[in-house]
Amino acid sequence: MAGLLGRCPRCGRGNLFKGFLNVADRCPDCDLDYAKVDTGDGPAVFIILVAGFFIVGLALIVEVSYQPPYWVHAIIFLPLALGVPLGLLRPFKATLIALQFHNRAREGRQDMGDDPS
Repeated sequence: MAGLLGRCPRCGRGNLFKGFLNVADRCPDCDLDYAKVDTGDGPAVFIILVAGFFIVGLALIVEVSYQPPYWVHAIIFLPLALGVPLGLLRPFKATLIALQFHNRAREGRQDMGDDPS
């Protein structure tokens, strides 16, 4: 729930973001350091795929069912194409950060074991 609300993954109270998508340096409540938080392009790629599937599918349904002029498509689907990804990006990025914290995710490492050979 902290991820969906954009809150600190440890205490659930402090803000995770200092801007629209910029992660804060620390939690103002519990002082959790956000320096190692990195979601990369994961949220953006996932949302582009999901929103693209939804919006293009809806546009195809409207085209096949009603065959409206192109300006109707522009009025309906341009705001959707901007609003849906922007509306989903912040909560999804916060959710990925919360999942990384709760699963103790770290950078990938190769376990060499005890055998030096």
